[in-house]
Amino acid sequence: MNKSLVSNLLALLLVLIALVLQAPFQSYVMNTGLYALSGGITNWLAVHMLFEKVPGFYGSGVIPLRFEEFKLGIRALIMEQFFNKADLDTFLHETSNISGKLTEKLKDEIENLDLAAAFESLLDVIMASSFAGMLGMLGGREALKSLKPPFIHKMRDYFQQQFDADGFERQVQDALDSALNDEAIRTRLEFLIDQRLNEMTPQHVKEIIQNMIRKHLGWLVVWGTVFGGAIGLLVSFLD
Repeated sequence: MNKSLVSNLLALLLVLIALVLQAPFQSYVMNTGLYALSGGITNWLAVHMLFEKVPGFYGSGVIPLRFEEFKLGIRALIMEQFFNKADLDTFLHETSNISGKLTEKLKDEIENLDLAAAFESLLDVIMASSFAGMLGMLGGREALKSLKPPFIHKMRDYFQQQFDADGFERQVQDALDSALNDEAIRTRLEFLIDQRLNEMTPQHVKEIIQNMIRKHLGWLVVWGTVFGGAIGLLVSFLD
């Protein structure tokens, strides 16, 4: 069930009901409905604009726009963990099934990848954008913390699929066969990893994260309508 949609529809229903009511109840219901609707729509729009470019709203679509920064951070993590390990030299001097062992090593490194740091870098990108002010109305950085566990799980699954795809081990073997020395092998392996990472597009990241956003931040829209409605009712009593 889409909590955001339901809460906004309920707020709209209050507005419609107010249209057929008579004084003195009309103003109470109308203000409650209008404030609730404005609160819900504002919060929904803030969440929506993390991913979608909205004409006239500078800084909307921040995740696709700042995608390259995020991807470079992921690349740095993989390269650091995979290529700066001392035992990589041992793999390169194995006498049998080097490509298979290297592929398995890369999968193991993906499993141990510090995606918590990647998540924090994603938050840094968001909070450094012009969108941060609007996000602050939803609770700022802390409001996004609930996305951390599902983000790590989804991204790890995605990378495991990328490096477990058909043909990757064969490409590694081709790199080993054609390289003349260890440095050339490292260069070719970096190129293969870059190829896989380049297949990750802004649309991929959007699809991975957007469902989590809707699930975990949907309550922010609900509370936007609740607090908006409460403020509207209070305003009616003060008039």
